[in-house]
Amino acid sequence: MDSAPSTPGKFKMEKGSYFHRSRWHTSLAKFTFWSFVFLGIMFIFFFRTPSIPSPSSLPAADPSRRSLRTYNNGGVAWEKRVRSSARIRSPNGVSVLVTGAAGFVGTHVSAALKRRGDGVLGLDNFNNYYDPSLKRARQALLERTGVFIVEGDINDVELVKKLFEIVTFTHVMHLAAQAGVRYAMENPGSYVHSNIAGFVNLLEVCKSINPQPAIVWASSSSVYGLNTKVPFSERDRTDQPASLYAATKKAGEEIAHTYNHIYGLSLTGLRFFTVYGPWGRPDMAYFFFTRDILKGKSIPIFEAANHGTVARDFTYIDDIVRGCLGALDTAEKSTGSGGKKTGPAQLRVFNLGNTSPVPVSELVNILERLLKVKAERNIMKLPRNGDVQFTHANISYAQTEFGYKPKTDLQSGLKKFVQWYINYYSDGKKADQ
Repeated sequence: MDSAPSTPGKFKMEKGSYFHRSRWHTSLAKFTFWSFVFLGIMFIFFFRTPSIPSPSSLPAADPSRRSLRTYNNGGVAWEKRVRSSARIRSPNGVSVLVTGAAGFVGTHVSAALKRRGDGVLGLDNFNNYYDPSLKRARQALLERTGVFIVEGDINDVELVKKLFEIVTFTHVMHLAAQAGVRYAMENPGSYVHSNIAGFVNLLEVCKSINPQPAIVWASSSSVYGLNTKVPFSERDRTDQPASLYAATKKAGEEIAHTYNHIYGLSLTGLRFFTVYGPWGRPDMAYFFFTRDILKGKSIPIFEAANHGTVARDFTYIDDIVRGCLGALDTAEKSTGSGGKKTGPAQLRVFNLGNTSPVPVSELVNILERLLKVKAERNIMKLPRNGDVQFTHANISYAQTEFGYKPKTDLQSGLKKFVQWYINYYSDGKKADQ
């Protein structure tokens, strides 16, 4: 570098040969010196004993980037609990790994499977997308029924492999996901981490298991996006997502098709339509409307352009559970062996809704009557954050395949939810998270 011209132009050799040999030796000495300095710094950086930071100096945990090594899994006692929870207790029972078991739908599905004698093992990372204490309460509820939830992440491939080594699962009910439409604008990475990477990791493990399990997994009605044809049918286009959440769920459906085609995995996707009920999610409108009405706070009521009505196909949790079990019971065996497809495998997608869209304003009317409190309504324009004006499910395919037929209207379902809500939060639990 010493002999390089400081400005662009033609390089001229103007000094004698001895001078240049001296300059060359000087340059070599400098290069050697700085090389040793650099290597010394690298040695110190990589091989020094790291200091242990105090907990207060560490950044807050991002639920989408939770360490896969922070869970205390393993050991004889732990494996015994895993086997006991997954043990089949009925003559025609199946053994099911339920991911997202501490979630709203996961808890209800796990309990229903256990009640009928199936073997059930849960898996959940208990992230803090919403109040983790509610998830812990669901966990306690399931433990009383004999369902053990392994605390771990679906992105932890070694953990998922370990569970399949301990238990020969016949089915996987994959309900773990990053939910919520609006939160995607705050933390988009969490959706890719859970809904895409997590799903792929799970399928990667399942494709190599022998025998391969049949997989039922949660898609979403959000995949219909900007579709204006109603009611929504499984045959309708789903290539216009209105949110990142919807896009990741649509990506999941395409990924499922790929693993079915290449590896022979039996895959059934379920497009849930606005699920509600006891033990629900605090980020859902019916839940935080109830909370804010009781607290005397105003609630946002969205309306579409030109004062258009915003409506949802609200579906009660018990109806969704029956749909999940129907899909699982009619799922055919996977056809792969040792990671290779040996024949055509089943691939299905079903709508699970109520087929009776209700305006959000009517939802509030019902809550007012049940709570005996007048709501303070704040009418607002529907924001461009991923929300759509309406949802409406065509459920004829699910009716044909496994007799799916919702039984609970919104009035009856909200009555059960309100009873649960008041009982749950009357014990001093916080309802403002």
